[in-house]
Parts: sequence; C-alpha cells; structure tokens
Amino acid sequence: MERLQEQIDFIMELDKIKKIVRQTPLSDGSRKENDAEHSWHMAVMCLVLAEYANEPIDMAHTLGMILMHDVVEIDAGDTYAYDTAGNETKRERELSAADRIFHLLPEGQAEKLRQLWDEFEEGKTPEARFANALDKIQPILLNHASHGVSWEEHQIHLAQILKRNEKTADGTRAVWEYARNLIDENVREGHILP
Repeated sequence: MERLQEQIDFIMELDKIKKIVRQTPLSDGSRKENDAEHSWHMAVMCLVLAEYANEPIDMAHTLGMILMHDVVEIDAGDTYAYDTAGNETKRERELSAADRIFHLLPEGQAEKLRQLWDEFEEGKTPEARFANALDKIQPILLNHASHGVSWEEHQIHLAQILKRNEKTADGTRAVWEYARNLIDENVREGHILP
C-alpha cells in the first residue's frame, strides 16, 4: 500500500499542472491555455501526426515524454518562450523541480519517468526530436488560429520565432514546413513583426 500511496500522491501533485497558465491562447483567442491542455493537445498531435516524424518512433514512449515534459512547471512555472531573463534561470529551476516531483514516486518508477523528462530535454532520440517539434509547432497553430493574439501582445519578431524553431525540422520536416507557411502568412498579415 505504501507504493500505491506514493503513486497516488504523484498523480494528485500533477493535478496542479492545470493551474499553470501559458502565454499561448486557445484557438478562439478567448483565454490562454494551461499546461494540462497543452500536453493533451500535443498527445493528440502525436497520435495523428506520427506518420510525419522524420524517423520511425515508438508511439507509447513518445506519448510518455509528452505527458511528462511540462510537469516540472508545477514548481518552476511556465517560462515564456521569448522571455530572455526567465530563460536564463529556466534550466536550474526545472532541474530542481524534476528532482522533487519525480521523487514523489516509488524508487524505480521515479527514475523511469524522470528519464522520459531528461530524454525530452536532451532531444537526441527520434522520439525526443519529434516530441520537441510538436512542442514548438503547437503554439504556432494556436497563435495562427487566434490571429496572432500572443504574438501581437508580446510584439514577437520573425527572427525570434525562427531562432526558437532552429531544430524543429529535425523532428518533422513536413509539419515544420506547414507551420513555416503559417508563420509567413502571419508576417504578411502583421501579426508577427518582420
């Protein structure tokens, strides 16, 4: 029962991810999404778009990474992609959070789920490259659908988006090409600064 209690404690701790608000709007622009919605949306994207991964991927493994990739934000908070100051301390904050949160689980399981998070962060496996690509593309899709709400709010330049997405094509060239066309359209429409 101790093992089960530790697992339930972890599951209940993860409920807090629903309170972490991101800068990305919902597609209708009515509000900003939370981390749980983001992770769910990425999981659906993975199921639907896996055929566009540059290399074959293990679907279950990739979904595990997607579900674990933002749990550290329970402690570390969401650092906006284009927040220069916040990104300077992001890694340190997230490592500390990972140490605490994953170790709520029983030994062995804690290491297994932490490894999923580490693998996502390192971005070296086909699964991690694809999951990271989806993590970058999902906000582009939502910003496009909402007519650039977040891009306009933060006065984002094309160069910032391209820099953030330098490795996105490493996971999926096809979906990145699609997203790149959306970015260009938003530049033309004035939602992204040239």
